[in-house]
Amino acid sequence: MDLLDDDPSPPAPGNAPEFTVSELSGAVKRVIEGEFGLVRVRGEVSRVSRPVSGHLYFDLKDERAVLAAVCWKGQAARLTVRPEEGIEVIATGRLTTFQGQSKYQLVVDNLEPAGAGALMLMLEKRKAALAAEGLFDQARKKPIPYLPCVIGVVTSPSGAVIRDILHRLRDRFPREVVIWPVAVQGEKCAPEVAAAIRGFNALPPGGAIPRPDLIIVARGGGSIEDLWGFNEEIVVRAAAASEIPLIAAVGHETDTTLIDFAADLRAPTPTAAAELAVPVRSELIAWAAEQGARLARAMQVQGRMRRQRLTDLARGLGRPEALLEGPRQRLDRWGERLGPALVAANARRRERLARAALRPAALTQRLAGERRHLDQWAARLRPAVALRIAKLREGVNALDRLRATLGYTETLKRGFAVVRAGGAVVTAREEAARHPALEIEFHDGRLAVASGPAPPAPAPKPPRTDRSGGQGSLF
Repeated sequence: MDLLDDDPSPPAPGNAPEFTVSELSGAVKRVIEGEFGLVRVRGEVSRVSRPVSGHLYFDLKDERAVLAAVCWKGQAARLTVRPEEGIEVIATGRLTTFQGQSKYQLVVDNLEPAGAGALMLMLEKRKAALAAEGLFDQARKKPIPYLPCVIGVVTSPSGAVIRDILHRLRDRFPREVVIWPVAVQGEKCAPEVAAAIRGFNALPPGGAIPRPDLIIVARGGGSIEDLWGFNEEIVVRAAAASEIPLIAAVGHETDTTLIDFAADLRAPTPTAAAELAVPVRSELIAWAAEQGARLARAMQVQGRMRRQRLTDLARGLGRPEALLEGPRQRLDRWGERLGPALVAANARRRERLARAALRPAALTQRLAGERRHLDQWAARLRPAVALRIAKLREGVNALDRLRATLGYTETLKRGFAVVRAGGAVVTAREEAARHPALEIEFHDGRLAVASGPAPPAPAPKPPRTDRSGGQGSLF
């Protein structure tokens, strides 16, 4: 019996066929997939889910109905437009059923915005979200180097853009250029551009490939769909995270992409990016020559001014002879007064000594006071000296114990002996044989012995005959 039989008369309850749940679900699945092959559905995206499996789950809805949609992992990586909440899209795919929940769904193969208005709406929404994270803040933008040694260019190697950049750099100030070829349009554009920016930043300084001092991301003009790869979140985040200063030169002057806001500097065209990257060499040489001339003139003016100032100050100093007249006169006067002053001072001290000699009691009292002062100092120093002597004695005893421990006499007590000949220590048998008398020192004393000739060396043993047929004995 056909499940889609159009006969309006219901069968009798007793004659109705019975189906299992799987049979009925399979029949519904065949009907839906047979009736609806490839379809295009327009609707608003909602309830977007991105599980760790890599698949995309979302709903397409209008004012009256909701359609579940799924995009498998392999196809999701090739989507040019990512589903985002609230945007209107046109989804292309096929209808099928999900028997585990008894519902039908759209398996999406492609997504495209439902007109330029929807695409701009999605762009503004993404721009607001990224700006809220601070990726476009001016505070995080890095200054562009005045004269970079190496410039990295991320663009297509076959377009006119790279030729315009190289030509402008060659005209203004030739620099070393490293090109990272990427696709600048299509589904490969965003991942390749992001990988190129991260790759330039990952180059080590001084490596085989020179690390750029400046990065230029460039592309010619085009429609918003052509430039969409530079609006992708992966590209914006790579540009914002770049440690190397980055200039964005995507499209013409009227074109604006999200990488322009994340870059450290935006150029209206690729040619303008090359002009912003380096100065004009001839102008720089002329400016350096002008600055050198100004510096030379300034040094000459400063030299003349300082020379005139020194001359003016020298006039105020006067003659050296006049400067020394006063000190010389004071020295003569003090010299004349020095002799009588020494005689008078000597007389006063002699008189004081005479008065002291006539008063022995005062000398005795002074001597007693000095003696008490000396006794006080002796009483203070005696304990300190005794403590110092005790510490020194302890240190000497420790060194003596260490000497006894490390000395060879302790080794003699363990059965060793020292052999001497003529007061010198003998360490070899041949050397001992050359001396007629030896002295051996034990731990309890020394013993003199006579040294005789060395015994003859033992005769070599005859080789053992091998009677095992070539196999040597193991014993």
